[in-house]
Amino acid sequence: MRITKRTNIAVRLLMFCAANSDRLVTKAEIAECCNISENHLAQVINQLSQLNYLHTQRGRNGGMELARPAAEIRIGDVFRDVEGNLPLAECFADADNTCPLVAACRLRVALADAAQAFYASLDEITLDALICNNTELLKILNPVACAQS
Repeated sequence: MRITKRTNIAVRLLMFCAANSDRLVTKAEIAECCNISENHLAQVINQLSQLNYLHTQRGRNGGMELARPAAEIRIGDVFRDVEGNLPLAECFADADNTCPLVAACRLRVALADAAQAFYASLDEITLDALICNNTELLKILNPVACAQS
């Protein structure tokens, strides 16, 4: 299974916000720290805001922060919400499926089971678990706070 660029950006963005939970963070600082184009980042920020993962504030002193505690954000939910209903393989697509084996193929069932297991394993992980006591990650995502410690 391959994760889309959008989902990768979403998780990096959420980790950055969680690591800097004491303040509003800006798109520019996330883009620089996480090596993400601001255009791609803006699209993901918008989506995560609509999905109620982020709270955004416009204006001169604006920025963003997590819309709920990191301990309540399950990574499996983030992946499902951001990935949407992307077909795992051609045979899962409604419109573009040209595979003549669909009616008898057991691989499709195995892939569906594997995808469920993949998401189930991610459901066990919270955003908080990704950053909590992860000193090396926090040095990258919040170098100012680590220098003050």
